[in-house]
Amino acid sequence: MLSTMQVLARLRRWHALIAPVVVLPLLITVTSGMGYRLLRDWGGLSRDQVHGLMVLHEGEWLGPVGKSWYVALNGLGLLWMLITGTGLALQGWSRQRGRGRGRPEREESSEEGGT
Repeated sequence: MLSTMQVLARLRRWHALIAPVVVLPLLITVTSGMGYRLLRDWGGLSRDQVHGLMVLHEGEWLGPVGKSWYVALNGLGLLWMLITGTGLALQGWSRQRGRGRGRPEREESSEEGGT
């Protein structure tokens, strides 16, 4: 059976391995989706004028089968990164809190005689 530290080490390793693979599709999805919405709402552009961004956003450029795979893998990649990233962040926070225990807090120098 794996210890908690071993599981977290494996999660960290897998998180680091998968991150470079999912970053580009996620950036494409986020930037094209934001660009589409902001250009429509704030830029006053028509749906036809920004359709290319929606083609990028939805993965239509990959064809009907590729589009479905793009959306599914993009979603799974995002969920993986969120779940593992949250676990790693919680581990880091608990380590920081654990280090603070047992240490005496430094006293601030008083204004009267402190240096």
